[in-house]
Amino acid sequence: MYKHIILAYDGSITGQKALLELKELAHWGNPRLTLVAVAPHPVDVGSMEMGYYTSANPEALEQTLKEQLAQGVHTLQAMGFTAQGEILQGEVIHALTEFAAQAGADLIVVGHKHEKNLLRRWWSGSTAKSLVEESPCNVLIVVEREG
Repeated sequence: MYKHIILAYDGSITGQKALLELKELAHWGNPRLTLVAVAPHPVDVGSMEMGYYTSANPEALEQTLKEQLAQGVHTLQAMGFTAQGEILQGEVIHALTEFAAQAGADLIVVGHKHEKNLLRRWWSGSTAKSLVEESPCNVLIVVEREG
């Protein structure tokens, strides 16, 4: 069914849950699996609209992402799948959808955490909705509900 599945992976609980859910999905045809992490451009780490910037060290962030991707790839390989990791640069939705289009992906899998708090839901925006709107392929959202 799916020939190339991309998993947006950041090592978070929701990302790990999506990775484990991918195990069931990937058995449907042994697709190529690519774990992708997106490192924001340094100016993207802060928010111009909110008037703050962070002095995050982009090299340290990229190293953390590399380590998380390596762990995720290792987990998938231990499950018997062929997997690779990719670090992208830029705004998450744009970088992910552009990569999916260029790679000819059939499916993007992302983890999402439900927020009970209305303010936190509003503040976080709708990344999942934006991804669905921009994606060149199907999107599977694996939901982690707040306990």
